[in-house]
Formats: sequence, structure tokens, C-alpha cells
Amino acid sequence: MSLLDAGTALLRRLDAERAHELAIAGLKYLPLPVTRDDPVLKTEVAGLSLSNPVGLAAGLDKNAVAIRGLAGLGFGFVECGSVTPRPQAGNPRPRLFRLEEDRAIINRMGFNNDGLDAFAARLARRPPGVVVGANLGANKDADDRIADYETGLRRLGGLADYLTVNVSSPNTPGLRGLQTVEALEPLLARIKAARPVDRPVFLKIAPDLSGEDIGRIVEASLAHGLDGLIVSNTTLDRPPSLKSAHAGEAGGLSGAPLQARAAMALAAAVEASAGRLPLIAVGGISDGAEAYARIRAGASAIQLYSALIFEGPALVQRIKSDLAVRLRADGFSTVAEAVGTAR
Repeated sequence: MSLLDAGTALLRRLDAERAHELAIAGLKYLPLPVTRDDPVLKTEVAGLSLSNPVGLAAGLDKNAVAIRGLAGLGFGFVECGSVTPRPQAGNPRPRLFRLEEDRAIINRMGFNNDGLDAFAARLARRPPGVVVGANLGANKDADDRIADYETGLRRLGGLADYLTVNVSSPNTPGLRGLQTVEALEPLLARIKAARPVDRPVFLKIAPDLSGEDIGRIVEASLAHGLDGLIVSNTTLDRPPSLKSAHAGEAGGLSGAPLQARAAMALAAAVEASAGRLPLIAVGGISDGAEAYARIRAGASAIQLYSALIFEGPALVQRIKSDLAVRLRADGFSTVAEAVGTAR
């Protein structure tokens, strides 16, 4: 891991998107052995058996090319994508910015990816023993964006272990509108009709929603048989505390400044779901203390992305070790026992 961390430090000297591309290439061609996890970390989320509750959030491996290397970093599950039915170039560069002083990232990538056919072919060849999710997006120029999600569900239902419907990216104009009351019912009804019967389907929501809106999404998700929520995506908010020269760039903000907002969105989802719907927490998690806090707040698992850029790939093992210590110190023998105990 020390060599990987050294490589991460070197990559941070490069343009953010170029560094991202090189990191994925390195993980693709430098597979790492998958290590055995502490038994106390074993858990289950929506029927998925996980060796640990620390997952990779979507956005890092958009095209499912580095699954083996990412699993070797120690993740309990790896979410690839977002993938759209047709290949898409995304927004013009530059579109990815590191806010070093703020330990944050701003991106306006725009669902750049190789498309469903290439993604599906890679999933068909994925290594065994790794829980892999597919994060589904819609093409920017789609006449019927819900149809794009239906296409993704049908195409990848037999290849991914779970599927995530991403209606919360701020970088595809109008996409977040699918979270509104008017759009949500037809979206979820069509997802229900198109979904595979033997794979969990999650909905990924924005952190910028009100508690009332999150409550409506929870109830609609339950009514239409969704298996859980991922809370949450990047934010359009710009806290006044941001110091970086890139703070004014358009796009979704992630990393440390998202922590409080993502935790508030999780709290709203926990209150509304009252244990009826599994929740996966993501946003501003950079150490074991925050990962444990989200679990005790009500998340069944957590995901990382931006913190890896600043902390390096050894972060995954550090968080897992810290979680195991904290669980045992508080008398828990499983992760599931700790979920929601802070309420």
C-alpha cells in the first residue's frame, strides 16, 4: 500500500482528469490480491452478502475496467458507472477539479462512458468473488430518459450483483427533475416493470433535497419495491468556507465539505424509512470515525470516492481496521447490530 500511496501523491501533481485516467489504468494492469476481512465486518445489505461494509462509490471506474484491482484495495463492494445506453463523450474539458485546500472535488463530467455494450462485455468477464454494482444513467440527448434506465436494467440485470438508478447527478441538465413528486411515480413504476427479479435495485438521491422530499422518495420507493437508497450524490451548494481557487467552478461538489449535508440527508432518510429500507451512506466520509457514525446513524454500509484522492488507497484498510475496533469496543459482534444505534 505504501507504493500505491506514493503513486497517488505523484498523480496529484497532474491534471485531475489525467491523473484519474492513469490511476484506473494502473489498477487495471496491476491487479492486487484480495485479502481476507475481519469476521466482525461481514454484513448483508438488501440480500447482498458483503465481507465488509466499505464500498467504492460510482464515478471512479465508469467503464468497469479495473474491478479486480479495486477489489484488491479491500472494498466490500465496487460500484461501476455511471453507464448510459449509448457511448457519451461528456462535457468539454476541463471538467474535473481538485480543491486541495478544501479536501474536495468538483466535477462536471456529464456521464462520459463507453456505453452499455462495452460495459456489459466487461461485466461478463469480471473476476469471481467480487460484489459489483452497476450505476445507471441516461443519455443527455435522450427523448425518454426513463427508457434509458429501463434499457440499463434489462441489459445488466443478469451481469451486475445490484443496480443503482442514478437520477441525482447535477451534470446532466434536467436529470434531477426525476426526483420531483410529479416525475417520481412514473419513474419508479417503470423501473419496477423493467427490473430483474433476482437483483437488488437502489435509487441514488441528491443531498440538496429537503427532508420532506426525501420522505416522499422513501415512501414511493417502498411502494414500488425498491431495495434501498444511496444517500447521497454530489451537491450544487458552495459552502462559504471553501478556500480553493476552483471553488466557483460549475458542477457537483464532493469530499470533506459535503460531509454535513450528506449526513443530514441520511438522517432524513433514516427518519422516514424507520428501518423499512436499507440505506447506503456516501459523501464526505474520510475516516473510520465518520464511517462508524454513519452506520450508527442508520446506514447499513458506506461508500468512498473523493477521500481516496487525498488519503490514498490505504484509506480502505484503515477504515476497516478502525471499524472493527470500534464495533468490538462498543460490544457489537456484527455491523448489523450497530446500524441505527445512535438514534
